[in-house]
Amino acid sequence: MNEEETKQDKRRKSYLKLNLLSLFFTAVSFISVTLAWFAYSGLVTTQTEVNVKAWFIEFNNKGNAVSNDIVISLDDIHPGMDIKSETIDIKNSGDSSAMISYKIKSVRILDEVYEIADNEQIQDILAHEYPFHINMDLSRNFANAHDGTGNFVVSVSWPLDSGDDALDTEWGTKAYEFQSGEANKLKADENYQVRSSIEIRISLEAVQYVGEGNSPDPNYMLGGIQLYDVVNNQPCYEMSSTCLKTYIIDTNNSLSDSSVTLLPDLYGSYMSGTYADYDSLYNSITSSWTVSHRKLSVEDILPVISKDVNSTMIVGDNISNQVVGYINYDNRMDYILNKTIAVNGYIRFKNELFSYYTSSSCYWLEDSYNENNQFALIKVDDLFSRIYPENKTNTCKIVPVIEVSKAKLNN
Repeated sequence: MNEEETKQDKRRKSYLKLNLLSLFFTAVSFISVTLAWFAYSGLVTTQTEVNVKAWFIEFNNKGNAVSNDIVISLDDIHPGMDIKSETIDIKNSGDSSAMISYKIKSVRILDEVYEIADNEQIQDILAHEYPFHINMDLSRNFANAHDGTGNFVVSVSWPLDSGDDALDTEWGTKAYEFQSGEANKLKADENYQVRSSIEIRISLEAVQYVGEGNSPDPNYMLGGIQLYDVVNNQPCYEMSSTCLKTYIIDTNNSLSDSSVTLLPDLYGSYMSGTYADYDSLYNSITSSWTVSHRKLSVEDILPVISKDVNSTMIVGDNISNQVVGYINYDNRMDYILNKTIAVNGYIRFKNELFSYYTSSSCYWLEDSYNENNQFALIKVDDLFSRIYPENKTNTCKIVPVIEVSKAKLNN
């Protein structure tokens, strides 16, 4: 590449400030969205009466009520940008519990309009297939009547050094050509409405909770606490050497699920050893257990911590910190782990959001990092913990994961 071509590439990359519209959420009248009434009939006395329940779900952004239709358009997006993030707070003040969900309704990237056939696939594309990353997540999909809360978060990021200069340059060229074309159209017609380079429309939805099939199970929400006796294989009510404090680590346990996944409190007393001793120590720990159990793995942790689309990041050599983002489609989790290993890196997450995964002691994970290192989990400081490579000759603790039948828990 000659010097002039290099200068052109640099100009194109600097142009990636893209003169898009700023990230915003459409604020409109929310009366028809958040306030509705529905009636149900019931035999209350000897006569049939109609009872009315209030249905009031409010979506709120920075103190302002917003509609359930969200428009994302992007401005000043460029390599090295600070993460742009917006949060919709959700509050259920009505008389009925609600299921909360979201759908991507439309996506335009420059002149390309996507056909939305699979929301998971398009979410994966936005999160990983461009040098910039658009991620979104719903904190929980269930809101109790009267006081249920949650939030929906969208983040946009572009690492300064993504590790793929070719993709940065390719996108910069396309963006330059698109913006130049829009500017020329405006010159030719002063009434022309210049398009943003990227536009995404999302719909937040709240529907009455009916408690059937794949509906979320409100008894087993992520992070919930359960005392369980691992020897007698039954719920218990006072902590002891066999009655363990555990945390629910299923991201979306539904009524149709027959079991729940529990992680024992990492501040309990557990054996430690080198990775060469892993199997023998694990068998020693669980020799008297009658509850179903298995080894703790990255797969138990990453789907949970990736729900934070602002601070859970890959940190590695010769790349800027990168948001892990959406990993629920196809083999994306394997891709993230392989990428982490390729950059000799680790995955960092916030302690305050996932306190049940924090411990000042390191814990072995089932997954291999490379010939000399094994993935492990540890609290680094007051702010962050990490999934990282630990030398197999060092000493870490071992904790099993428990699989418990709901039939036992519900007795």
